[in-house]
Amino acid sequence: MNHASEYKSKVASLEEAVAPIRDDETIVYGMSVSQPPGLLRAIADRARAGDFKSLKMYSFLPLAHARETIGAPGLCDVIHHSTWFVGSQERGLVTVGLDYFVPCYLHQIPRLCRESMDIDTVITTVSPMVDAGYFTFGTGNDYISAAARACKRLIVEVNENMPRVFGDSLLHISEVDTIVENHVPMLEIHPPETRPEDEKIGPQLAALVPDGATIQLGIGGLPNAITRYLDDHNDIGIHTELLTPGMVDLIQKGVINGRRKNLHPAKHVFTTASGPKAMYEFMNDNPSFESYPSDYVCRPSVIAQNENMIAVNSVLEVDLLGQANAEHLGGTTYSGTGGQLDFVRGAFDSKGGKSIHAFYATAKDGELSRIVPRFKEGTIVTSPRADTHMLVTEYGVADLKGKNTCERAKAIIELAHPRFREELMREAERMYLI
Repeated sequence: MNHASEYKSKVASLEEAVAPIRDDETIVYGMSVSQPPGLLRAIADRARAGDFKSLKMYSFLPLAHARETIGAPGLCDVIHHSTWFVGSQERGLVTVGLDYFVPCYLHQIPRLCRESMDIDTVITTVSPMVDAGYFTFGTGNDYISAAARACKRLIVEVNENMPRVFGDSLLHISEVDTIVENHVPMLEIHPPETRPEDEKIGPQLAALVPDGATIQLGIGGLPNAITRYLDDHNDIGIHTELLTPGMVDLIQKGVINGRRKNLHPAKHVFTTASGPKAMYEFMNDNPSFESYPSDYVCRPSVIAQNENMIAVNSVLEVDLLGQANAEHLGGTTYSGTGGQLDFVRGAFDSKGGKSIHAFYATAKDGELSRIVPRFKEGTIVTSPRADTHMLVTEYGVADLKGKNTCERAKAIIELAHPRFREELMREAERMYLI
């Protein structure tokens, strides 16, 4: 088959590509930096023109391109948003009911796309097609690879800046209905500024990682603080939901090589990636990087096959029972479950594995303790107390597994800022924990 000819026959302008979309459709679009800016703008333009009365759109961690197009305030009566993970771009919308959070573990979303949703159109950014007729999903495999094969219409936005990625990331030209070309710079995501507490937490995290371990790092600056302290480690591997710039730095230094991995040895396995331009360029056509759907990468039973699996995730607060909240703040949804509990459970089930929750002991310039006696009514629990394994703050490390409620409460209190410990101890006594 002449793939170049087939490609040419499917290329359309942005306006032509979105013209078949009808009122009341369900549209799923790519996650994070895989969101297709041109197609999103073209759909927003049609909505402004009055072509739709209602559209339902689903994504995970929508970023600037979505906010500036389909997420514009003037379109909220027409475009109805649902998200599997709440980021900074839509927290305000969720708070006032203009965007709705869909609670779900990341490893389950592909199944929802295949079995529970009636998806009309999928739009996402892909890497350019090669002579054999294949694009790749690039930085985003996650749920979009399943949605792309479960929908009635697949429109891809080809961007020469999207890295070509190996693994289970291939998409054949025969699976695509319409192609648009839009070679704009990829969104760049830079790590947040370091905090003084990172200088204490980072080394403690690094000390929990043995040579030859396989690591997962969650979203946010704190989990990635560990990467600056792993330079003297050897043969680290990657099996992660999110591929981060800190991990790529360690690959370039030779610290991460995956040689001792028993699952996908010598391969850096991920389901979504975000970082600066240099990271995307390093990933491009690099056979050591392999992307797989989230129902594989984030499935606890798969995670557990990696021996010495170390999962590091951040949380917002922990109570004296050992429950961890990573997604609820101020009475509203702040982020989402994502793949956190998937890795909490998978890492602990790994031979020699550890699940670690890292967090700063205080918030609001030290005025609030992130360790609380009990969660307020309505607070969402991300990791139930029976799942919580290790906790790390700037004040130390606590291993909760195997401890009774009294021992757990005392260990957790030791992680709090000293100014809050006395009151936490009194509350623990009132709760009959001590």
